[in-house]
Amino acid sequence: MLVCAPSSTLSIGAQTSMIEVLAPGLLTTVQDLGRPGYGPIGVSAAGAADPTSLRIANRLLGNPEGAPALEMTLQGAHLRFHQRTVIALGGSDFGVPLWRPLQLEPGTELRLGRTTSGARCYLAVQGGLNVPRVLGSASTHLLSGLGGGPLRRGDRVPIPPPNSRFEPKPVAIPAPRTTFRVTEAPQSAQFCTEALVTFYHSTYTVTPDTNRMGIRLQGPMIPTPSAELTTEGVALGAIQVPSGGQPVILFVDHQTTGGYAKIANVIAADLPALGQLKPGDMIRFQKVDLREARELLYIQERWLRSI
Repeated sequence: MLVCAPSSTLSIGAQTSMIEVLAPGLLTTVQDLGRPGYGPIGVSAAGAADPTSLRIANRLLGNPEGAPALEMTLQGAHLRFHQRTVIALGGSDFGVPLWRPLQLEPGTELRLGRTTSGARCYLAVQGGLNVPRVLGSASTHLLSGLGGGPLRRGDRVPIPPPNSRFEPKPVAIPAPRTTFRVTEAPQSAQFCTEALVTFYHSTYTVTPDTNRMGIRLQGPMIPTPSAELTTEGVALGAIQVPSGGQPVILFVDHQTTGGYAKIANVIAADLPALGQLKPGDMIRFQKVDLREARELLYIQERWLRSI
């Protein structure tokens, strides 16, 4: 909902080129495409939970596709814009038009509601957000506090003046994904036939304790390998099976090492769709080989670059 009105760590005093946070919603953070490459020192990449939606929203505005934007989860924020601003929203439907630029006049208030589709919505601003970088990224990593943490009431996010006008292309967005393609993981061969059959032929429900560290699932119990494992590095999208037999998909703020057996790994092309999963969603898994996984990623990247 748009309402025209008179004219933390991100606050910048009296500057007028800013977004003022009147209410932060359930969880609103600054995210870009993350800070890859720091796993050896214990820092996961973080970044947008649905990087495809962030990339598209930025491309609609003529921004670099990795420009920082606001990521809102399940419940949107209430924001006031203190200058003329052009924005674009992408991801799940929070009650404001998606996938097209919107011009806001000074003093405009933007109130986003509860999601009616996926889990996360991205608000990109033409020119990006003028926020500090840590290790080359503006992304908020919730566990460590890198990036400043969740936005709070009264925060002010600095933004640049809008750029020149341009005509964006229309965007056809794929349907939400309920079957996730996976490849084998380091311990796949250690799971018994019963475990593999259960994993690939069952439906799993996303639980309420899902967060940016891990997507926790509930469904038929998967028997785990009896051999004790040595702690090793883990990757985004790895599907661990703890001793309770319920799988966990390691997500964008995941720990960088782990000692649970990994039964599979979500392919790169399907990782963005994980960011739109919310509690109660039901998903399944489909095995593909590495050649197909690479081809699916190539097709997705070619489509993104056509926008």
